[in-house]
Amino acid sequence: MKSTLQACAVPTREGTFLAYYSDKGLAQLDFPTGKTPKSADLTTPELKRWHKVTTRAIEQVITGKPITELPPLDLSAGTDFQRNVWGALRKISCGKTKSYSEIAISLGKPKGARATGGACGANPIPLLIPCHRVLASGGKLGGFSGGLDWKRKLLRRENVTHYRE
Repeated sequence: MKSTLQACAVPTREGTFLAYYSDKGLAQLDFPTGKTPKSADLTTPELKRWHKVTTRAIEQVITGKPITELPPLDLSAGTDFQRNVWGALRKISCGKTKSYSEIAISLGKPKGARATGGACGANPIPLLIPCHRVLASGGKLGGFSGGLDWKRKLLRRENVTHYRE
């Protein structure tokens, strides 16, 4: 049985993100849209604690700093392959990048660069699972669920400049 997600706003200097929590942890993170998102009151001390950790982690990423702590992540909506890719993304250090191909090879799927890109695009928790640190072949910027402006901004804040447009 699928649990209901509780949405809670995360106001930042870059706009208001929307974090969605299941009973297992953070399940989804949406980028600011310019609209005021509907936000629920978090109903348990556990959810309040998770939200505090999420808020701090988002602030760290948008200011180009490494994340010091993550809330529990509920990645149950992903396939096994997607979860493997998302795990590989979490191993990319702040200020570093990898290519889709490098990630695919590290997962034992040397011809899986496109599938890796698809898993990055399906990442339900961008920023905290740092798909912005993944570049296309030849060091090209590639895509990003939050848009290329966000990807450029996040990479610049991590002092990454070795990509091509």
